Amino acid sequence: MRRLMPALAMLAFGFASGSGAQTANADAVMAAARAALGGEAKIAAVKTFIATGRTRQVRGENLVPIEFEIQAELPDKYSRRDEFPAQDAGPVTAGFVGDALVLVPRPVPPPPKPGAPAPPPGAQEAMLRGRLMTAKQDFVRLLLGMFAGSTPVFPLTYSFVGQAEAPQGKADVIDVKGPNNFSARLFIAGDTKLPIMLSWTAPGPGAGGPGGPGRPPGPGGPPPSGPPPGGPPPAGPPATAAPGAGGPPGAAPKPMPEQRLFFADYRDVDGLKLPFRIRRAAGTETTEETTFDRYRINVRVDPRRFDTK
Repeated sequence: MRRLMPALAMLAFGFASGSGAQTANADAVMAAARAALGGEAKIAAVKTFIATGRTRQVRGENLVPIEFEIQAELPDKYSRRDEFPAQDAGPVTAGFVGDALVLVPRPVPPPPKPGAPAPPPGAQEAMLRGRLMTAKQDFVRLLLGMFAGSTPVFPLTYSFVGQAEAPQGKADVIDVKGPNNFSARLFIAGDTKLPIMLSWTAPGPGAGGPGGPGRPPGPGGPPPSGPPPGGPPPAGPPATAAPGAGGPPGAAPKPMPEQRLFFADYRDVDGLKLPFRIRRAAGTETTEETTFDRYRINVRVDPRRFDTK
């Protein structure tokens, strides 16, 4: 069985005393992070970017390669196109333009089985709304690692939690909150001031938001359980399913494992420091490794990647 490196072997934080809250605050920590990433002026000057690379993703017993291209036009256009060279499946593009979903190919509801009840009214629309919010939150998680911030169309608020300690050093911990119950904790390295980890708890199975059905692959998305059947990959594998699901009737489901993104290998790109490696973990198990080959800043993006029809 092929497995990725356990996440906690790379970075394991434990909270120190809360006294640090008296000497630090969220604004100062986030400002220091943006300065380390290149500075407010450099970050504000980014209007578009294209990023390409490769993801290795755990799907059951297999480690599946994915080749991706991300295109973004700030503040409100984002798409990620994934290709699956080891599978007999076409590319998948997911993203958003404002409040419109980008999704190619669009999922087609299966025909109802004879004798089976019809799906509830609005089920397809609810799924598409969930995919839209998923795409927005995935983009924001990437931006927190790239720029220690977001865009005006997805405003965030920050509050200082305290300091965390690990053998690798100390980190300032920031609570991040945004629209539609977006909530995460951002860890900023005490020495480099760079973002090094983002953690959050996904909703349980059946939720339409992050961690729910239909999440695409890539940084911020849990690994699917199988190949995409003519559409976007399905929801996550047993590693990210609720441990209590399928247990004895009446048993209380156990909490979903904490999700983590680890940002690493920051390199200089046009005066910015950008992460070239991102690892995804569910609990203590790393489920995804992403390596960026190239970032291109303020280049022309392809308008076809933002087709919402």
